[in-house]
Amino acid sequence: MSNKTYPIQKTEAEWRKELGEEKYRILREAGTERPHTGKYNIHFEDGTYKCGACHTPLFKSESKFESSCGWPSFDEAIDGAVEYVRDTSLGMIRTEILCANCGSHLGHVFNDGPTETGQRFCVNSLSVDFEEE
Repeated sequence: MSNKTYPIQKTEAEWRKELGEEKYRILREAGTERPHTGKYNIHFEDGTYKCGACHTPLFKSESKFESSCGWPSFDEAIDGAVEYVRDTSLGMIRTEILCANCGSHLGHVFNDGPTETGQRFCVNSLSVDFEEE
């Protein structure tokens, strides 16, 4: 996670109490849920996907697509909603995506998307909440 100061500031104890153990592990400790297990993996309703920690709008349903990777995938984020951080963990070079409002871990973005953006935002279901249109 980034060392940046974000508009929403809480202690890790406050985040843990508010989110519960599993969401805390994903959002605040950059964890990953098992593939094909998240409730938004195969979810194609109209609406907005928001940060699971601070409820900032992150992705519109129009940008979601079926990638068969096992996690919800989007081809673009709402402008200014996501921060991009170089991630060299696990012996790989990737781009981690964080909520720009609270710094919570969302997942990673890859340049192998099938749409015109060429991007695949690979997001943990527990990192987002959905608001139906």
